[in-house]
Amino acid sequence: MTVTIDDIREAQKRIAGQVDRTPVRYSRRLSQLTGAEIWIKFDNLHFTGSFKERGALNRLLQLTPDEKKRGVVAASAGNHAQALAYHGGRLGVPVTIVMPEGTPFVKVDGTRAHGANVVIHGLDFSGSTEEAKRLQAEHGYVFVSAFDDEGIVAGQGICGLEFLEDAPDLDALIIPIGGGGLIAGSAIAAKAMKPEIKVFGVEAARYPSFTARRRGEPAKCSGQTIAEGIAIKAVGEIPFALADSLIDEVFVCEEADFEKGVALLATLEKTVAEGAGAGGLAAILANPERFKGMKVGVELTGGNIDARMLAVVLNREMVREKRLIVYRILGDDRPGMLSAMAAVIGGRGGNIIDVVHNRLALDVPAKGAEFDIMVETRDSRHAEEIGAALKDQGYELRMG
Repeated sequence: MTVTIDDIREAQKRIAGQVDRTPVRYSRRLSQLTGAEIWIKFDNLHFTGSFKERGALNRLLQLTPDEKKRGVVAASAGNHAQALAYHGGRLGVPVTIVMPEGTPFVKVDGTRAHGANVVIHGLDFSGSTEEAKRLQAEHGYVFVSAFDDEGIVAGQGICGLEFLEDAPDLDALIIPIGGGGLIAGSAIAAKAMKPEIKVFGVEAARYPSFTARRRGEPAKCSGQTIAEGIAIKAVGEIPFALADSLIDEVFVCEEADFEKGVALLATLEKTVAEGAGAGGLAAILANPERFKGMKVGVELTGGNIDARMLAVVLNREMVREKRLIVYRILGDDRPGMLSAMAAVIGGRGGNIIDVVHNRLALDVPAKGAEFDIMVETRDSRHAEEIGAALKDQGYELRMG
């Protein structure tokens, strides 16, 4: 079991002209924000929206004529699915994909649009994998793992190869870890090209499978995460064996870190990232001193985020920054109260988004009312100014 830089270079030749070479660009805004020199590889710009195309195509091109005729089956939360479906369709290889329940609609629809047969089965990736293996045995399909396959690892390693060809002065690469295929291949390529480079991984706190494996502990993985693309309960055997000695450190990030990364990539870089795709930036934001002054290559793995979820994340970030705030005010239930409060808020430049009256809460007087007024502000200081103005006018703020 081995994957070398030569294997990765062969994979690069094999897929040449069939997969876009995504750009690597310096981010002045994110560099100013974090104190690190940040270079981003925009793998969200692939046709199917993620880095998975390189590995999927490389593996499909290695099938025998008989295997191509039988077709392939895979378990995937969406990105591997779309890549396999798209390139399988191009090559005339039948593709069946098993996706977990709760997979974002954009990924399900995208996979079907490329012509794959989609089966929704299992509460998580593990359940989907069991069903995919059952279908493999029943129909004679070739099982193509999203990460636990040397052909996949070699294909994903092209990412690291391209990164250092385009930005050879980097001190470090930071790559999200799900099953481990991307970081394994990229670490092999990067360390072969520049032995002194650091390779960092990123995991979601709810799915720290690589970190647990390193510690010799059972992985405690459960729950929903915005980084569903790396929500893997068990890192792949092949990627772990290849990557463990090459990865310098793995950062485990909370949900808020991923959300902030998605929001900043949208607002500062004007690019769309899914939760897992923002993992590299999330790790830098959570550990700024660790990366200060370093030239860091951030792998933006994909942009297949549901539009509704993107809207939720952006609004939640506004709440964190107090650019969207709810003033809960206890007042008399009489005509003119709301307009008087609105005059105070509007007079300080706040924009009222929504108002909710609560008259039935038992801690509100029978002749009173509780007003939840959602207000758009410029920033946290502006929000505090509006709150202070309301208090100065005698209004009782129960929650700011």
